Amino acid sequence: MKQFRRIALLGFAFLALGACAGSQPNILPAGEAAYGTIPIRIESEDDETLRVGDRLAIRVLGEPELTSDQYRIDGNGAVQVPLAGEIPAAGRLPAQVRDDIVRRLGARFIRNPQVAVIVMERIRTTFAVEGDVHEPGVFEALPNTTLLSAIAQAKSPNNVARLDEVMIFRQANGQRMGARFNLAEIRKGNAADPQIIAGDTIVVGHSALKSAWREFLQAAPAFNLFYIFR
Repeated sequence: MKQFRRIALLGFAFLALGACAGSQPNILPAGEAAYGTIPIRIESEDDETLRVGDRLAIRVLGEPELTSDQYRIDGNGAVQVPLAGEIPAAGRLPAQVRDDIVRRLGARFIRNPQVAVIVMERIRTTFAVEGDVHEPGVFEALPNTTLLSAIAQAKSPNNVARLDEVMIFRQANGQRMGARFNLAEIRKGNAADPQIIAGDTIVVGHSALKSAWREFLQAAPAFNLFYIFR
């Protein structure tokens, strides 16, 4: 009986330490407020919408010096076209870029230019999963990616994860924002499953209580043997 009490007291001590370690408050919005920061759905861009890094083929009939399959949308969201200059491209459709090129070339250099703009290579967009998951990493963001599917790609939370503290961080309008979600409630269907978009970072929180309990369970057999042979 004394042996049991000693082990129980050690267990309570481990749990108390874990509770103290996890007492730091998380100030990120949660519940309904979380969806105000990270919306359930983002209006998706058209599949043809151009992005930074996309590679374009621009072909100008009868003008081999201007025709190339190696035009790239730069970090400023523009494509540099000889004679036409810097053409805004990111966030626009290929047809809009073509119209700008036609207008600029036709204004000063080429009479009635015939221009085609074709997307040759789309830049891949990604999100990251960190924290207490089995396989953290960087994954491709698709239009139907949600928090649940993103966590699944990281092979699910591990056994010391804190499911009520799964955070999404996002860069929007030049500002970094974040919110925390309860993965257990989302799994049950009691809370909405927010969409994950390119550039998001998901961090699965750590449960100090679970961690302390696991450490105690791992140490308990050693304590048990110690007291048996004492």
